[in-house]
Amino acid sequence: MTVSDADLDAAADAIREGGLVVYPTETVYGLGADALDAAAVEAVFEAKSRDHDKPLSAAFPDASSAREHVRMSDTERAFADAFLPGPVTLVCEKRDSVPNVLTGGRVKVGVRVPDHDVALALLDRVAPITATSANVSGEPSVTNPADLDPAFREHVDAVLNAGETPGGTGSTVVDVERAEILREGANADAVRDWLAEHA
Repeated sequence: MTVSDADLDAAADAIREGGLVVYPTETVYGLGADALDAAAVEAVFEAKSRDHDKPLSAAFPDASSAREHVRMSDTERAFADAFLPGPVTLVCEKRDSVPNVLTGGRVKVGVRVPDHDVALALLDRVAPITATSANVSGEPSVTNPADLDPAFREHVDAVLNAGETPGGTGSTVVDVERAEILREGANADAVRDWLAEHA
């Protein structure tokens, strides 16, 4: 199922105006809002009924654009070159442009570059956006927009429907500086091997 440029433009406009957009990734559908707009990030927490002490990640079109908003060590850059785009979230020190509400007051933020044409087309138009699953916290992740919870859907301004996503586990979350996998997901074995060799 294809997503038109007009749909992508409308979704990007909704995000710029503080709205929420459901978008496909290489794992499950994500919920996107302007990651630098504290009010928009707050709306994501509300839509998901998510505790504020559970930080959100930010999605970028590529790792180099992420460096405008995070500080990456040489090792983190090497890791990003090896794994992004892909189903991996790299935790880096945030810059001041990243609002504290996104990170639950933490000094680090997750960087995600989804390996999906529609997600990247959206991110080419507007970035960074929040990278979190499009569901109420504690409920199953969604691989088809038809399965979105109706109450959750009411919070959303646009849905980019690209059909079924591959699903499976979410992204692997990794703190390269500490050589630690924070959440096992897709590509976890490859990440572990890389850390053993480089970190």
